[in-house]
Amino acid sequence: MPTRDRPIRTRYAPSPTGPQHIGGIRSALFGWLFARRHGGQFILRIEDTDQKRSVRGSVEQIVASFDWLGLDIDEGPHIGGDYGPYVQSQRLDMYQGWANWLVEQGYAYRCFATPEELAEMRKAGRGYDRRYRDFPADRSAERAARGEAHVIRFKMPLAGTTSGIDSIRGEVAFDNAQLQDAVLLKSDGFPTYHLAHIVDDHAMRISHITRAVEWLPSFPLHLHIWHAFGWEKPQFAHLPVLLNPNGKGKLSKRKQQFADSQGKSVPVLVHEFQSAGYLPEAVVNFLTNIGWNFGDDREVFTREEAISRFDLQDVNPANSAYPIAKLDWLNSQWIQRVDANDLARRLKPVLESVGYAVDEALLRKVAPTLQVRLKSLNDVLRMAGFFFESWSDFAAPSAEIVIQRKMDASSTLDILRGALPLLEALDNFSPEAQQAAMSAFAASRGLRNGAVFGSLRAAVSGQKVSPPTFDTMQILGKAESLRRVKLAMAALENTLS
Repeated sequence: MPTRDRPIRTRYAPSPTGPQHIGGIRSALFGWLFARRHGGQFILRIEDTDQKRSVRGSVEQIVASFDWLGLDIDEGPHIGGDYGPYVQSQRLDMYQGWANWLVEQGYAYRCFATPEELAEMRKAGRGYDRRYRDFPADRSAERAARGEAHVIRFKMPLAGTTSGIDSIRGEVAFDNAQLQDAVLLKSDGFPTYHLAHIVDDHAMRISHITRAVEWLPSFPLHLHIWHAFGWEKPQFAHLPVLLNPNGKGKLSKRKQQFADSQGKSVPVLVHEFQSAGYLPEAVVNFLTNIGWNFGDDREVFTREEAISRFDLQDVNPANSAYPIAKLDWLNSQWIQRVDANDLARRLKPVLESVGYAVDEALLRKVAPTLQVRLKSLNDVLRMAGFFFESWSDFAAPSAEIVIQRKMDASSTLDILRGALPLLEALDNFSPEAQQAAMSAFAASRGLRNGAVFGSLRAAVSGQKVSPPTFDTMQILGKAESLRRVKLAMAALENTLS
C-alpha cells in the first residue's frame, strides 16, 4: 500500500531482446494501474546488461507497444526524466562502484573461480561451493589489481530463515541454507539483474515493484542486498504467471503464435494482437481480468474504470490459464462500444493492407453495419471487402453462392424474378422500405423471409456472409443493386439452360 511520505513510482524494466511478450506487458499493466490509481509515476527502464541477447530496435518496439495499448509513460529512454539515464548500459560506473562498496563493507567478495572450476562443481551436482568467500581480503585485492578475472558475489547468510512481505502473498519465508552466493558483477564489468535493478530502483526512487512470481526465489537475496545498502526498500508484488490455454505449463516467452487444442492461432506478442485485429482497449481489458477482478460481475470495463478500483492486494496469487476465447468475446464487445466513425478509422488500415483503395465516405457508411458482427477488425475483409472492389468489375456470383438452404436454382431464380420489379418500383430505397416490400413479397408467395433476404444478399454481395441485405443494397445504391440482381439471375438461367 502507498505510504504518506513516499511518492508512488512504479516501473517496467524489460530486456531489449525482441518483441514484447504479453506476460511482461501484464506485469507492466498492473504497475501502471497502481501508479495511476494513486497519482504516481510510471517509469520505463531498459535492462540491457546482457549484451549478447540485446536486439537492435527492441526499445522502439517496446515504446510502440505501450503507445498502441494507450499506457502512457512518465519517464524513460525515449522521453528522459530527472533520474536518467534509463538504459542500464549507460550506468556501468554506478554499478561497479556499489559492487566494490559491498566488498569493502564485507557484504560481498571477489570470486576467482574459473569457468572450468564452475563446470566441475556443476558436474558434481552442486552449486558454487563458496571457495572464495573467506579468501583473505588483501590477497583478493592483489589478484584483482593484477587484472585477474573475477566476479563479485554477495555473501548470503548460511543458516536461519529470511522473510519478507509480498503485497499479494503476505509474508513469505525462505531457508537460507538453500540459497547461494549470487553473482552481482560479472567479469566483464557488467552487473547482473540482482545488483543493477536494486541500484536503479533506489536511484530512481521506485516505491513498488510488480514482477512475475518467477522472481520470488530471488526475493531473499534482494532483501539482503537492500539491507546491506541500508536503503529504504520498495514494496514487492510477485504476480501470478500466465499459463497455456489448457492450463498446463507457462505461456512461452520464446514462441510466437501457436495453436491451441482446437487449432486456433494464439497470439502471445503485442504486435500479434495488433495484426490479428484486436482493439487495444480489449487487450488491456483482457489482461486486467487475468488475476484481478473488477467486481460487480463486470467483465467489460475501461482502463479508467479499472484505475478507480485497482489494488495490488486484490490480485489473485494463483496462476491463471490464458483465456484466449474470452479475448475474442471482449474484442467484439469493444468493437460495438466504439463510435462508428472511430471504427471506420480503425478498419481503414486493415483494408489498405491487402491493397484496397479505401473511399472513407463509403467506409463510414459500411462501418455501422458491421459493428455487431465483427469479432476482429480483420473480419472486415471477408465480410465487407466486396464494397471496396471495383464495382464495374463485379462478376455474377456462382449459382452455389446464390442458392439458399433447401432451395434450388429454379426456386431461387423465381424469387429474384419476383423481387426485381418490386425493388425497381421503390422510390424510397431505404433499408426499411426494402425490407417492408420484400417481407410482403415473401408472405404473398408463402416463402421464408430468410430465403428472400438471403438470395438478394448473395446476389448483390457475391458471398454467403455479408452485412445485412438491405443495408448493403442501400450502400451500393438502387441502380448498382438491381444490376447485380440481374447478373445473378442470368447466372441461374445459365445453369438451367
